[in-house]
Amino acid sequence: MAQLNLAAIAAVAGQVAWEKAKPVIVRDVVLLPALGFLGIIVLWWVVALVNHELMPTPPEALIANLDYILNPFYQRGPGNLGIGWLLLASLRRVLLGFLLGAVVAIPVGFLIGMSKNAMLTLNPIIQIFKPVSPLAWLPIALAIFNLADPSAIFVIFITSLWPTIINTALGVSSVPKDYLDVARVLEMPRWRQILKIILPASLPYIFTGLRISLGIAWLVIVAVEMLTGGIGIGFFVWDEWSRLNLSSVFLAVLVIGLTGLLLDYVVGKIQELVTHRPRTSN
Repeated sequence: MAQLNLAAIAAVAGQVAWEKAKPVIVRDVVLLPALGFLGIIVLWWVVALVNHELMPTPPEALIANLDYILNPFYQRGPGNLGIGWLLLASLRRVLLGFLLGAVVAIPVGFLIGMSKNAMLTLNPIIQIFKPVSPLAWLPIALAIFNLADPSAIFVIFITSLWPTIINTALGVSSVPKDYLDVARVLEMPRWRQILKIILPASLPYIFTGLRISLGIAWLVIVAVEMLTGGIGIGFFVWDEWSRLNLSSVFLAVLVIGLTGLLLDYVVGKIQELVTHRPRTSN
């Protein structure tokens, strides 16, 4: 009987707490973000009215883009594809370059974090190449591959390396020395120290680097596709601008932003599953 009373009290307390928290959740999750988006739309509307010859208002852009929105995966001949296909083409390039970069960057980050000699050898190279603009790599990639698609993937690969390398090295070097001392006392092999101690302690840093790298990769692909052409959301932006069709450009900007948000959310969820800890907001 006492257990039933405690359960009932807990249920009532939970309901009361939810009723108190509900207004705060509605305000923080719904009202304030909606207010921010409304401000952007109002600003867009005002600028469009001032320069109406070129820039459409939000309702005009919505009407002009209904075909893209309602039929994102249409195929109406060579090169005439819906925005969904263009988005998938860009995502394929980004994910290939990003995954290749992660395969290289994580081991290199571990090497730098665990070896002072490796850090002294590789750190100058990283500091030289890290500030180089992604588009500066494009002519080199085109000279190597002589094709637009692998060149775009190479640019994504090279520019997504640095944040993951740096954050992985920071995570490895930040592992508490006491943990490693205990492992040495227990005569734990080096590979086992890496798997059981260093890797779990470094995972939050590694995922932070991966999230930054993926954000940079998605940012870069749009600029690269503008220059290389072909099928992709970046070339779509440039092509529509060349036709002075700003309605489609606004749609592409929205799609690019939402896709970047979704990619970051997915990596954050993977981080929660792997580390068993809620991710911190960046």
